[in-house]
Amino acid sequence: MIGSIINGNVINTSSNSLTVRNPYNDDVVAEIALAANNELEQAVNGAFDTFHNTMKEMPAHTRSDILRKTADLMEERAEEFAETIMKEAGKPIFFSRGEVQRSIQVLRFASEEAKHISGEVVPMDAAIDGDGRLGLVKHVPLGVIAAITPFNFPLNLSLHKIAPAIAAGNTVIFKPAENTPVSAYKLTKLFHEAGLPDGVLNLLMGEGEIGEKLVTHDKVHKISFTGSLPVGRSIKESAGFKDVTLELGSNSPNIIFDDGDIDEAVTKLVKGAFAFSGQVCISAQRIYVQKPVYDNFLKEYIKATEELTIGNPASEETDIGPMISEEEAERAKKWIDDAAENGAIVAAGGQRNGTMLQPTIMTDVKSNMKIIAEEVFAPIVSVIPFDTEDDVVSYANDSIYGLQAGVFTNNIDRAFRVADKLEMGGVWINEISTYRQDNHPYGGVKQSGVGKEGVKYAVEGMTERKFIGLKLKE
Repeated sequence: MIGSIINGNVINTSSNSLTVRNPYNDDVVAEIALAANNELEQAVNGAFDTFHNTMKEMPAHTRSDILRKTADLMEERAEEFAETIMKEAGKPIFFSRGEVQRSIQVLRFASEEAKHISGEVVPMDAAIDGDGRLGLVKHVPLGVIAAITPFNFPLNLSLHKIAPAIAAGNTVIFKPAENTPVSAYKLTKLFHEAGLPDGVLNLLMGEGEIGEKLVTHDKVHKISFTGSLPVGRSIKESAGFKDVTLELGSNSPNIIFDDGDIDEAVTKLVKGAFAFSGQVCISAQRIYVQKPVYDNFLKEYIKATEELTIGNPASEETDIGPMISEEEAERAKKWIDDAAENGAIVAAGGQRNGTMLQPTIMTDVKSNMKIIAEEVFAPIVSVIPFDTEDDVVSYANDSIYGLQAGVFTNNIDRAFRVADKLEMGGVWINEISTYRQDNHPYGGVKQSGVGKEGVKYAVEGMTERKFIGLKLKE
């Protein structure tokens, strides 16, 4: 039995517990003791006190050293972390290893950023009567950050919140997804082993109710959440004056013009649509292909998709493993069937067996079908023909979401023209929407979210600008 970690102590006794199971074979991965209300209060109060008594005084070089040491320890145990992700999330081992490597990188980016949080000198004499005055702007930490994280990247997306928060000098209440708490437990233990003081990072094992109480707690200063649009909307409404960063849904468009590299687009979009069974926020969900190359792209795309290996995520050969739960697989299959009943064509895949859903390509879709209008979060992609640049920009922007897009073309003028017209937080040229690095600003527009991640930009969002003015003696 494992449980919450509060002020450095493991709380593994509870009247409520949760069994974590491998979504591929239903094997028990761990038993989790769920936190009670009094433990939430202990965690928040401990983080609040530790912020005022410890973190506000901790120098940047010490925070940097702890983050770097955590990265080094994770690198030593990379395979252990990868196997944990594979077992609790069902992510194929190859991709689980990739997530661990990115997590190590996030920690090292944060370690460097901790030493580069600078301010500015304000030219006070630019204003009337400003002569003889000095103005300084400092970035100071906010306080207690609630990090509420999803199952799909249980290590990397958690660190995109935790590492910048620590780099900036905050304390953290870490509430991981119920499906994937084991990697969160191991990560918290690793930070403590690296020298992080007790109370800086508190892990709360719990379900949705715990997250709701964190959002409204008066000693929590910021909420950083990655998850669904309905939950994100509720957080924004409940947070009051708290700062929030919300990374929510998407149905990412990828546009292939007739002068684009079709072979490269096919190869990349097989991964972009189906990696981790499409359970990726920026998964390629809509592929728009200019009509002169549509038939050739679709033929090659179906062929490449049908060559994917589906099976046990523990196998080195597996490309596609299970979805996170049978309930989610059933929901996605229903969306496929609903679209087919209304005229869409299942060009590849479409079959389900338990938590396993075949990579599915849909054609002849309509704009109001769930498989393109909402976030499918499953191995389902729609391939749609278009005529002109204006047409495809209109199609791509016809969405409540706007997180990230991909554009394939060899015409550089068109590439930047289209990128400017797309209503997205980010646009990749000759790269899939699913590509993300850990050092660029990442976040959406419209209902895809509020605020930016990416280590440098997350640090900025976890600090407050503080002005200090000085009237100099004449």
